Amino acid sequence: MLEVRRDAEIHAEDGGWFSARWHFSFAGYRDPRQVGIGPLRVFNDDRLVPGADWPMHPHADVEGLTYVVDGTFAHADSLGNGGTLEAGGVQRMTLGSGALHSERNGSSTDPMRFLQFWILPDTPSLPPSLEQRQFTDRDRRNTLRKVIGPEGGDVVKVHQDAGVFVSSLEHGVELDHVVPGDRAGYLYVIAGAVWLGATELGTGDAVKVFGPETLILRGVADAELILIDVPEAYEPVGVWAR
Repeated sequence: MLEVRRDAEIHAEDGGWFSARWHFSFAGYRDPRQVGIGPLRVFNDDRLVPGADWPMHPHADVEGLTYVVDGTFAHADSLGNGGTLEAGGVQRMTLGSGALHSERNGSSTDPMRFLQFWILPDTPSLPPSLEQRQFTDRDRRNTLRKVIGPEGGDVVKVHQDAGVFVSSLEHGVELDHVVPGDRAGYLYVIAGAVWLGATELGTGDAVKVFGPETLILRGVADAELILIDVPEAYEPVGVWAR
């Protein structure tokens, strides 16, 4: 089953120094129809003005995942980690037993855009840790490139049976992805346009996917995509089980 969500239907937030689209209930936005899919609980498309800083803040029992769309993403945390990522960069911050982290636009002159999403872990109170990796446009050109998964190695490791795929899809190129009957997904058009079967999706459109489904994607205009593949059934752990 597919549930299309058009860009205009997704909650918009404007804080002056940041603007965002919050796809699921988050902070002061509450919608009982939009509380995530399986262990995917937050999906935000955030934009920061030059030099803006989301100051140090905590979370618990969260795999905080970041995908950089444009600009320079700067990270700092209470473990002493730091550094920057450019477009195509991926980060996982495990915020299990307690840590603080911040997100900052690393440029004083250019805006920055990043996707941040939470996948809830399969184990409570994990030790805080950070992993990040820089992927290139070539890595994801005309393929669904896996960038996050439980296996680690060539992808950033997440503590859940979940996969994250990104693609830079050219006009006319076709890709497919199978979502089995016990799994679900969230597809988001970061930029450009694609056909999903007979449905055209434009920039900012998203689709909830409940298996079994075979997604057939074809580029309409050069497009940037992200697809998150998760188990449909999930037993919350830690603070989320309360």
